Amino acid sequence: MKVALIQHGIVLPTDAPFAEQRAAIHARVSALLDAAGAAGADVVCLQEAWHLPFAFCTREKHWCAFAEPVHGGPSTLLVQALARKHNMVVVSPILERDESHGDVVWNTAVVVSGQGTVIGTHRKNHIPRVGDFNESTYYMEGDTGHPVFETAAGRISVNICYGRHHPLNWLGFALNGAEIVFNPSATVGALSEPMWGVEARNAAIANSYFVCAINRVGTENFPNAFTSGDGQPAHSAFGPFYGSSYVAAPDASRTPSLARHKDGLLLAEVDLNLCRQVKDHWGFQMTARYPMYRDLLTRYCSADFAAQTIRDPALPDKTDSSF
Repeated sequence: MKVALIQHGIVLPTDAPFAEQRAAIHARVSALLDAAGAAGADVVCLQEAWHLPFAFCTREKHWCAFAEPVHGGPSTLLVQALARKHNMVVVSPILERDESHGDVVWNTAVVVSGQGTVIGTHRKNHIPRVGDFNESTYYMEGDTGHPVFETAAGRISVNICYGRHHPLNWLGFALNGAEIVFNPSATVGALSEPMWGVEARNAAIANSYFVCAINRVGTENFPNAFTSGDGQPAHSAFGPFYGSSYVAAPDASRTPSLARHKDGLLLAEVDLNLCRQVKDHWGFQMTARYPMYRDLLTRYCSADFAAQTIRDPALPDKTDSSF
């Protein structure tokens, strides 16, 4: 099976009319999706919030105008047409406007089949509150759990951006039977680049599935300076987003990365049989102690939790004020 990952920067300045910004990004991504389809991709994943600048650093609410419904929204309609044209599954992470529930905004991945139908959605499980990632001003943690989408391209899941820092989040998709987990992201060099080449690869090994890590590129400059309560001076630039998208396999192998600084399309042949072969070889699932961890987490989530600590009796008494 052939997977495709697409990374790109914004096209127009962020002070251009929003409709023009979105149309320019649509044109850029359409060309990349056509290239993926022409290359025979079975499934392709776009980056987090691909149809807009990653403006959540600013805390300005007018950026919510980029949010759109899953069904009938312009970005979903575009992806549906191209998925149908090339008979390929497309994972399309958007800023969702939930018109059925008070117009609430979510960070959502839409999974579209090769026939152009919406198979389902997943909302981002973990929301960062670090650096310039002021996302909780716009949306909160998702409510969709850890779904696995059974598609013509295999059993796929979507772990959106910050969820990659949470091992139990990766585990949730594994327990539900995922064979490939896509990690569409928008993350910057000063914050996370040392982790980038490690986390997706570690998740693939630990959970015996493929992981596809996707990141946007470029520095995005906004009309108004902003701060994030971290002691840094006001600034108007967010970035650089460092690209470097890659695919990691359950046997610890991985592809080279795309470039740090420019748009790109990565194509990789993956054999889903490797997931079961690795499980049989290493036995991680067989040797896992799920009931033991269940009991620990159940105790930890109770109000009267006490840590299982065995203290050396030779250590000084903690209540002794002389120490």
